[in-house]
Amino acid sequence: MPELGTERIRTEHETTEPAERLARAALTRIMEPQDATGLALVRLLGAQEAMDRIASGGGDPALEQELHAVLQDHDAATGWKGLGAAMARWRPRLEALAPARDLHVAQKLGGGLLIPGDQQWPAQLDDLGLQSPLALWYRGDVGALPDKERAVALVGSRDSTSYGATITADMAHELASRGRTVVSGGAYGIDAHAHRAALAGQDPEATVLGTVAFMAGGIDRFYPSGNEDLLRTVARRGAVLAEVPPGCAPTRYRFLQRNRMIAAFAGATVVVEARWRSGALNTAHHAEALGRPVAAVPGPVHSANSAGCHRLIRDGGAVLVTDAREVMELLDGPPAESGDGGDHRIQDGLTLEGLLLLDALPLRRTTTLEKLGVVAGMDPQGVRAGLGRLQLLGLAESVGAQWRRAAAES
Repeated sequence: MPELGTERIRTEHETTEPAERLARAALTRIMEPQDATGLALVRLLGAQEAMDRIASGGGDPALEQELHAVLQDHDAATGWKGLGAAMARWRPRLEALAPARDLHVAQKLGGGLLIPGDQQWPAQLDDLGLQSPLALWYRGDVGALPDKERAVALVGSRDSTSYGATITADMAHELASRGRTVVSGGAYGIDAHAHRAALAGQDPEATVLGTVAFMAGGIDRFYPSGNEDLLRTVARRGAVLAEVPPGCAPTRYRFLQRNRMIAAFAGATVVVEARWRSGALNTAHHAEALGRPVAAVPGPVHSANSAGCHRLIRDGGAVLVTDAREVMELLDGPPAESGDGGDHRIQDGLTLEGLLLLDALPLRRTTTLEKLGVVAGMDPQGVRAGLGRLQLLGLAESVGAQWRRAAAES
């Protein structure tokens, strides 16, 4: 930590926190979520040295070149204006920096800060690559956070209809009762229905949480205020997570960045209700980019609240689901069917495009969507839709953002 930051820590709160945790706590206040230059700096130097460089304003041509190379490797160099421009936007936040105070506030709330390397750190967030969060502020039982295979994101409109509320409640209740964690964003509408039903259906003997809420603001400022009682219950019986420190207000930008964590944390994302331009579609697109299964619930054809769901299904970005059993298949694959003893294989029901895509999938290594399109002779939209169907059938599996043939199939 820089000398100025260290002095402030000692005068406000005595702390025995390791330097790495303090540095990451400080960086979450200095940098906005998904600040590509900042994340690249931490990747190159580590959190403590990155914090030192920011505090001293130090930079050099060699570091600039290395940063640019990292950003190019992660397709994040577009519009990059150099380290100096980043320093200029970080520097004004240095004066109010007090990471020990932030950690103290989180502790008083019954929470703390998770950083990569902690035993409780959700490893599935690392699939975000350079966009993985620097740290996670939390309230609740992070010792029972699930891996992605046991988590489902249920997202949708804030102005949900009674139809959407009923479908969400049924799905969330059954998923939680089957030992799955329901993940959402704590908003009005579909999010709130998902959290409530998961809390009600949670198995007391389950080894994972019934529900997890990702916040766009600090863990001390539950938003929206009308859901404060609900979110307090989620914090007490589940977990509330955020990548910005206590005191930070939710902004439109932070809501959009929060969505990528919901998509990465869950093994599958289900859009229950969504308007044509709903923010829930943003979460679905993040999940799709990560190679996670995406599903959507159909609604009445004249309902504006289902237009986004129908758009996802029609464009091939999502498979259609109607109940928790079908959602479970996104995580576990379809149940074994009792046949008549004949030599029938699940591939027998595939279309020509499905067979071409299955043949293009490698058995042991992984490959990208683009390479699959070349080998199978299919456009990107067809590849994404086909992979979703093959995954639902247990014939394909994703590894990060890449794909291979499922182990059972190979």
